[in-house]
Amino acid sequence: MSRNRAPQRAADKPKETRPELLASYAALFVVLMFIITFGLQAFAIPSGSMENTLLIGDHLMVDRVSLAPRTAWMPLLPYRQIRRGDIIVFYKPGEPGLHLVKRVIGIPGDRIHLRDGVVYVNGVAQAERYVIRSLGNYDPYRDDFPAVPPRPYDPVTPTWRADLPEHTQGGDLVVPADSYFAMGDNRDNSLDSRYWGFVPHANIIGTPLFIYWSFVTPADEYMSSASQHVAFYIHEALHFFDQTRWNRMFRLPR
Repeated sequence: MSRNRAPQRAADKPKETRPELLASYAALFVVLMFIITFGLQAFAIPSGSMENTLLIGDHLMVDRVSLAPRTAWMPLLPYRQIRRGDIIVFYKPGEPGLHLVKRVIGIPGDRIHLRDGVVYVNGVAQAERYVIRSLGNYDPYRDDFPAVPPRPYDPVTPTWRADLPEHTQGGDLVVPADSYFAMGDNRDNSLDSRYWGFVPHANIIGTPLFIYWSFVTPADEYMSSASQHVAFYIHEALHFFDQTRWNRMFRLPR
């Protein structure tokens, strides 16, 4: 008698109706859209300033949550403080429509200077294993910052030219509150905080999680015209398999 009860109970269990199934899919869709809208953001590397950590044509998924200001309404999210060495995606100061990606070198209160291209933070030379010198030449302002003032032809923004002396003390640049000093890993080819100043905390979008796709891309692609963009999209479709950098897929930028 007991052997027949289990099949009977299974038969009596109501099946999920089509409206219930659609409601489940809709709930899943809403959760995914929330994560994508508020938690993640796709970003493509447009320049070689972060080589060889990030290459032109690397497509990143950016975590928008962990470095965001802590909120009382969602205390369980994995918030954390921005640390030296973090890679950040942010709006360029003075150009809110332009996204940049650099590495945090100095946090509020740090004293920074460069001597012959070597970064010193609070008087200590930094062993930066990720740095490359793609040009290998010497540039006084770039490599002995901020001891050497910018020359008229250096690509320094007018605002930073005016503000730089105010933040310089005893040969060091002092990082103010709620701001960060950021530089590219390709030190010879990076227009970074040396040229336009500090990154306000409010400008920071997030930190890269992983590379979800990487495609061989020319350096000038992101500055091309609309018709050239269309031509490159066709090129991507035709060469997806042979010009995708498969060895960079799902790599964690460090």
